[in-house]
Amino acid sequence: MSVLVEFAMFPTDKGESVSEYVSRIIKMFKDSDIAYELTPMGTVFEVDTIEEATNVINNAYKQLEADCNRVYTTIKMDIRKNKSNRMKQKIESIKKKIGEVNAKA
Repeated sequence: MSVLVEFAMFPTDKGESVSEYVSRIIKMFKDSDIAYELTPMGTVFEVDTIEEATNVINNAYKQLEADCNRVYTTIKMDIRKNKSNRMKQKIESIKKKIGEVNAKA
């Protein structure tokens, strides 16, 4: 099974710039063996089960709970049986059809 998750989590009680807090969550990913990709609006990761996905989200919250009184999160999940490595496969499928897809900065 593949559980592909896109989520964003950040405190709402720390002012306009919250990268200090989001960085804690990204460090959690860096220190793990979870496949992930940081985007400007959130993080995408892939695990094998729904339980693993919810554990990752819970651990992300734990990075903020000590000093954040209010935390906002959005979560989208795409759960598919008999598949894996979809983070890369989904992008490669589009590239095969139209070429490179990354936006020009």
